[in-house]
Amino acid sequence: MMESVNFVVLGDQSITSDFGKKGTSTDLTLYDRKESEKIYTWVTPNGFPEKIQPLFQAIALAEYVIFHVSTLDKFTGEQILALDALGKKEGILSHSYDVDESRLDLMIKGTVIEGYKKVEQDKIKEELANFSTAKKDGSTSIVIDHSFDVKGVGTVALGKVISGKITQYDKILHHPSEIEVMVKSIQMHDDDVKESIFPGRVGLSLKNIKHDEITRGDILSNDTAIKTVTEITIDFKQNQFFKETLSENQMCLVNIGLQIKAAKFASISPLKLIFEKPVIIIPGDVCVLLKPESNSVRIIGSGIPQ
Repeated sequence: MMESVNFVVLGDQSITSDFGKKGTSTDLTLYDRKESEKIYTWVTPNGFPEKIQPLFQAIALAEYVIFHVSTLDKFTGEQILALDALGKKEGILSHSYDVDESRLDLMIKGTVIEGYKKVEQDKIKEELANFSTAKKDGSTSIVIDHSFDVKGVGTVALGKVISGKITQYDKILHHPSEIEVMVKSIQMHDDDVKESIFPGRVGLSLKNIKHDEITRGDILSNDTAIKTVTEITIDFKQNQFFKETLSENQMCLVNIGLQIKAAKFASISPLKLIFEKPVIIIPGDVCVLLKPESNSVRIIGSGIPQ
């Protein structure tokens, strides 16, 4: 069985070209490398910092973090806040020679990044082998990050197994449409495989759905605990650096997994959101509220749906 290890590279994203071969590139860019029976993948949010949405989507695709800091600015602060909000506890922290390490230590104090292993830049690559394949049981679920139509093949979806195992010819529900699709074939690192387990990155050839019926953040799963809703109440904690007052009927964007959805505050205490379009909720998902148009702090806060 092919094993997988997935990293997000933040800070100076240019270091990623040393790790693997460049693949799919949109506002997220993927690199990968195969060693024996293990596939390493690195994702960079190259649409960030112009947009904050790719930052959260890239982090959601990874088990581990490589954070190479080359400057101490508000965007470094946003990345620290994002990693902390999403609870990414395992990773590598490095910095360029011109970064003040004591100031960086102050910025990460009290966050998950305090637990990262500090590594010199030229030692990052050899450190990657110390990260093992994560384990997670449960019902089969795949989150989709890209989809397209391939001539002679049909609908192809790229994504990550976020729990369980996917097998060729499986029939599985597409959320939010609840269309039952069949997995015609599975590829990993351009090789055909019969099955893939968490946390494998996969390319799936799908029957019974068109590529334009699939959007980033959609889920393939038969897990009955997954819900598609238009309203949620969350156990909300406001970002300490976001000083604006929240009010009813105010709009925001909400990040859940790879989903980015527009929502309105129906109430503030408790914090209830009404979405313009259905949103997929997997138990335990973190919701991060964003204000992309802000010229200062773009992360409003986060919480877990109740």
